[in-house]
Amino acid sequence: MRRDTLHLKAPGNWINDPNGFIYYKGKYHLFYQHFPYAPVWGTMHWGHAVSEDLVNWEHLGIALFPTRYEDQNGCFSGSAIEHEGRMYLYYTGVHYMQADPNNIHLSPGDAYESAQLMMTSEDGMHFDNFHKKTVIVPPMDDSRIGDRTHTRDPKVWRGRDAWYMVLGTMTAKRKGALLFYRSENLNDWSYVNTVSANEELGWMWECPDCFEVAGKTVLIVSPMGLQKQAPLEENHTVCMQVTFEEETCVMQLPDHYQYLDYGLDLYAPQSTLDEEGRRVLVAWLRMPEPVEGEWIGMYCMPRVVEMEGGHICFRVHPYAESMFTRKITHPKQADGAAYRVRFVLREGEGISIGGYRIWREENRICTDRSAVFPRNEKFSLRASTPEVEGKCELDVYVDAHMIEIFVNRGRYVLSHAVYGLTDEIQSDSVEQWEIAALK
Repeated sequence: MRRDTLHLKAPGNWINDPNGFIYYKGKYHLFYQHFPYAPVWGTMHWGHAVSEDLVNWEHLGIALFPTRYEDQNGCFSGSAIEHEGRMYLYYTGVHYMQADPNNIHLSPGDAYESAQLMMTSEDGMHFDNFHKKTVIVPPMDDSRIGDRTHTRDPKVWRGRDAWYMVLGTMTAKRKGALLFYRSENLNDWSYVNTVSANEELGWMWECPDCFEVAGKTVLIVSPMGLQKQAPLEENHTVCMQVTFEEETCVMQLPDHYQYLDYGLDLYAPQSTLDEEGRRVLVAWLRMPEPVEGEWIGMYCMPRVVEMEGGHICFRVHPYAESMFTRKITHPKQADGAAYRVRFVLREGEGISIGGYRIWREENRICTDRSAVFPRNEKFSLRASTPEVEGKCELDVYVDAHMIEIFVNRGRYVLSHAVYGLTDEIQSDSVEQWEIAALK
């Protein structure tokens, strides 16, 4: 099987959302939405990769694939938990009421229904798709609670007194919403509460994730229709600090949010606790076209979620950071592997890394990838952070098809898909920088 370093990539053909991220029996397991037959979106399976250090990944093949009426047209996003040594996978199954006669992987006009399913595995390595699947939440039959088509992406966690699950959905008034469920045994689930937002936060909420960091509750969600600047991508991931009462599942949302990543290429993140108890997150990098016609889709490097004065930060995970110890003087010395460029950026200064431009203007970190990106009307070529106060230290991680910029140790992050980077670093204003290659 193929192995990946730093960034998990499609083993071939298509991947999108990360699923079932968990530290289980001494290994990190990361499942992923996968269409194994072509580098295009299609009937979803769950691919499976494992790692001992969140950096070096081994692909193990297909874990979940359609076998039931409820998941006939795809095993979509979900999560994983461990209980009494067993791995439980929760996911959304989709059944088309009508398929495109010219492409059975599509359903015209969203003519499908969604159910929530569970599968168990004794060891996290073997998955019985024919006998171990159970429907835990059937397709919605009450539009006052959730939408029959657009209800998906179960995230399950252990609370103080029971197990809890959150789903993303759409209300009858086309607003994004969350559905909360409770269970005593992981099999029988009872609806508890709906939390909805205003129209400005999109018409449907995908991939919800709710967890505590430093005693504060963080909500991460991917609203569809968040930005309406056609033809640019409308769906983006946001995060916010919320208040959450577990027993009633009442959640109070603030009137502001942060983007997960200001490059706006990352989507559908998923988090888990690492072996040290840190909240670690990965997300899907949306890409405009396949690489060499063979594969499309990859994940950002693992990031630790931390709070800093009410602000949600995303730091490079220590395991990843510790891999960049080989000091070099030029990108060519990285021998094709990933490398990190570290420097301070002052107002008015800029730098080009492989043709990807970074500069500081009006105390914002700005980027331009026009020279290293194919023409595609859905992707923005330029991006910027909110204002950055004081000194601005940048750690720029460069891989063949992804650049990640961590501003002041992850107070803000910009990540972008790139194509055709050169091996040159050029700047008339930044006088010093340090380069370290992946060891």
